[in-house]
Amino acid sequence: ITIPELGTIKATSIPCVILTSNGTRELSDALRRRCLYHYIDYPDHAKEIEIVCNQLPNLQADLAKQIVNIVQSLRNMELRKRPGIAETLDWAKALINLNIHDLKTTQNDIEGTLSCLLKTQEDRHKINRRSLGELIEILP
Repeated sequence: ITIPELGTIKATSIPCVILTSNGTRELSDALRRRCLYHYIDYPDHAKEIEIVCNQLPNLQADLAKQIVNIVQSLRNMELRKRPGIAETLDWAKALINLNIHDLKTTQNDIEGTLSCLLKTQEDRHKINRRSLGELIEILP
């Protein structure tokens, strides 16, 4: 295999290659024929909270639950790019940096942070102030 930064490397044994894809491009039929396909779904609510709390130990548990509730609600909407775990963590970090502790009391402050979750202009337009408010209202 040739790697531009390293040159050509020859394997000493038959390699096992793992390809990952977030679905932004189609894989060719020839490549698909040579691959085993395994789909990994988003984690359930409890698992995502566990991931967020493990990655961000300074995040308050109640805020972690609110964040995951909102993100999982967004994933159920018709979005072009649904937020993944990376986006959940990015949003949580942004909220920590803004010293936000409760999404219910800081709705106006968090509207600007939605770019952490929504990666297309089309999705950003779908989630306007009203729909964000509706998501926040249903938080426990």
